[in-house]
Amino acid sequence: KKTPKLTDLFEKTLKNRWRSAPFVLRFTQLAEYSGTVLVIKERVEKDAGSGNEKHSCLRERGHLYGENLKILQPRIKATLEHVTDEAGIPLDLHLFISKEGLKFRGNLPLDEESGAKLALIIKLQSRLHNPDRLELLSRRVQRFSREEAAYWLGRTTHYSMDANRWAVSGLRTMLCGSTNNDPGIERQLNRLR
Repeated sequence: KKTPKLTDLFEKTLKNRWRSAPFVLRFTQLAEYSGTVLVIKERVEKDAGSGNEKHSCLRERGHLYGENLKILQPRIKATLEHVTDEAGIPLDLHLFISKEGLKFRGNLPLDEESGAKLALIIKLQSRLHNPDRLELLSRRVQRFSREEAAYWLGRTTHYSMDANRWAVSGLRTMLCGSTNNDPGIERQLNRLR
């Protein structure tokens, strides 16, 4: 099967889907970072101000770049392989996690499950630099059900700044330990691989 060019895939199938998707994965560049930056955003409902009108907006849940992006590419790709359209047809988003794909600049639509999982991985990885801990964290989040991923994302984003920070710290420790030299990290990875 021939792989479609990414620009053709985007134009024909993906271009405007992000406008209503529950999560959006943005491929961009930011002045303070070199190379591609992945930004994950969640669609949240807001009151329009008058009456019962509601509208949605995208709220950033984290960003990923540099060495951590390189380390986590296989896990991100595996998560994106499961994203489908309303009819259950794969959207082939995993093709964007490649040398060519990381040159893309734009928004990709994510469903609730893949979006919540990627948002968690990206949020929790921000202070980790050990490749084994990053892999363990992402593999364990990928095993979450849709409901678990949504619950834990909510626990790390929808409360006060302090409560969110504690939830991130506790969840990170629960998923991949608290130190880089913990022998349990290798044992857990061997089981999951």
